[in-house]
Amino acid sequence: MTSPSTVPPRLHFTENSPIKGLAVAERRVAQPRASVICVHGALDRAGAFARLARRLDGFDLVAYDRRGYQGSRDLKPLGLDFHLDDLSSLVAREAQRLPVILFGHSFGGVVTFGVALREFASVQLVVNYESPFPWILPRPSSRPPLTNDSGFEAERFFRRVVSDTAWNRLSEQQRESRRLDGPGLLSDLSTIQRDVAPYDIAQLKVPSTYVYGDAESADYYRALGVELAKLDSSITTVEMELAGHSAHLGNPSQVAELIHHRWDLACASA
Repeated sequence: MTSPSTVPPRLHFTENSPIKGLAVAERRVAQPRASVICVHGALDRAGAFARLARRLDGFDLVAYDRRGYQGSRDLKPLGLDFHLDDLSSLVAREAQRLPVILFGHSFGGVVTFGVALREFASVQLVVNYESPFPWILPRPSSRPPLTNDSGFEAERFFRRVVSDTAWNRLSEQQRESRRLDGPGLLSDLSTIQRDVAPYDIAQLKVPSTYVYGDAESADYYRALGVELAKLDSSITTVEMELAGHSAHLGNPSQVAELIHHRWDLACASA
């Protein structure tokens, strides 16, 4: 039986937020090597990083509900520029005491790259997992156009990305919670459906790793990783075995090991 003194600290929401209305969760450890700030993707939330937090020894971990989602649902306006401002505020806070690593899952990686470009002096490493950059490599899709019905789009997105079965298992309260995140989802999807790049990744100066799984979309993400590495020599790519899109949930130990390894490499080359 594990004694209380050896139980790893858990990710929990605190009142320690640099922006009023932004729900921030933390997991602090003794003598951290760096602070890992996790940025979630579309229709997700900070709590999705709880499994990663329990496995990422030696690092502080900070996650937050992006504006438009869950505990930050009432924070407006929406849009990528405001997501960049939110993350920049968290980076500034963490950088006062520790080196900063950014981990972005899916759309969260669009935010982390944008902030790494803006706050390159305060960010030491970026690790992104299957983040979409359609302005670099378009991804053909037969999906119908977005509607203005945010609740409908949230349900449709959940069914497509997770599964119909998982949606049907949710309670009505859980379904409504996802529907209420619909405006945030529509904002995210609108951002990545634009033809114009929101920033120039070729100007990235922070060592970065683009990670993708070997599941059904591996060919696309592998090709995207190649294009990203061509654009900027600071970006390396890694394929994760037996991993799907939600690796922070399904493969948290592998993700933690990868962050450890990339940080060791970054420290060695500094």
